[in-house]
Amino acid sequence: MLYWLTALSDGGDFFNLFRYITFRAGGAFMTALLFGFLFGKPLINVLRRKQGKGQPIRDDGPEGHFSKAGTPTMGGLLIVGALLSATLVWARLDNPFIWLVLFVTLSFALIGFADDYAKVSKQNTAGVSGKVRLLLGIAIAVIAALWASAYHPVGLQNQLAMPVFKDTLINLGLFYVPFVICVIVGSANAVNLTDGLDGLAIMPVMIAGGTLGVIAYAVGRVDFTEYLDVHYVPGSGEILIFTAALFGAGLGFLWYNAPPAAVFMGDTGSLALGGALGAIAVVTKHELVWALVGGLFVVEALSVIIQVLYFKWSGKRVFLMAPIHHHYEKKGWAEPTIVIRFWIIALILALIGLATLKVR
Repeated sequence: MLYWLTALSDGGDFFNLFRYITFRAGGAFMTALLFGFLFGKPLINVLRRKQGKGQPIRDDGPEGHFSKAGTPTMGGLLIVGALLSATLVWARLDNPFIWLVLFVTLSFALIGFADDYAKVSKQNTAGVSGKVRLLLGIAIAVIAALWASAYHPVGLQNQLAMPVFKDTLINLGLFYVPFVICVIVGSANAVNLTDGLDGLAIMPVMIAGGTLGVIAYAVGRVDFTEYLDVHYVPGSGEILIFTAALFGAGLGFLWYNAPPAAVFMGDTGSLALGGALGAIAVVTKHELVWALVGGLFVVEALSVIIQVLYFKWSGKRVFLMAPIHHHYEKKGWAEPTIVIRFWIIALILALIGLATLKVR
């Protein structure tokens, strides 16, 4: 919204700063961060009053989790609220990719909110039916796939870009939409599965979001794409505003989610953030790099898939408990140890993902 202040600029004054994505990204970060600090405590108080017993704790979960009974959930409202406010204030609102990412974020946030509400109101961990959540997620991803394809350059429409290999594209054709469904729905659910310990999901989300923001800025500039030999996606640079807001919103939330958590993000936050990251990967044509950058989320999701399939086949378990962070809890690792080590892994994977921009 503030971008339109450039209309008041003569090219050499303060208003000219609003032309620069980097300046507005800084503004979005600070706006989202302040939003978190200002509204975090009041929101937590409201959630605590409304929810009473807070998020239900699984009976078969790690014993250490029973001490968290009564902690309110739906803290994702704080993240999404900060993210939405900062993006609308600082981004160019004539950019279709901004609206695409916001659409995916808010749509998955609504699914997550319905699931959280069902869990809290019924005081059980069932929530909304998994089939309903999946069908709604698929519908959102289909719209996002068609939306992204419509605004990608003709040469990139329905194409899969290969990292490292210069100018290599694979035409997915009719398989493009199913592929995008896997990316967006898979991302949303992978982040959702990772959100099981205090502070575990939010920091890797921030790291991944920052990484994808740098990628979006790079592929949105002709000079950068020529230097790096990556595909140019006009308008994608504006997504840096969104990811900067995500980083600020994440920090604001982490202030209250740090151990011992005063609030959980719930499905409201985890589904929204996962869906948003998947959508950004689709917009920037870096879906395969996203699988690397978000490798922590991939491993968490795979641990559940492997556990379920192996148990159905053999009646035995591969892990003591899935997702895999619970496996390490069962092995006796302290919760802060798991969280910080997973943060380190997320950072390493993000740096490797960034390196693919230069390795050609």
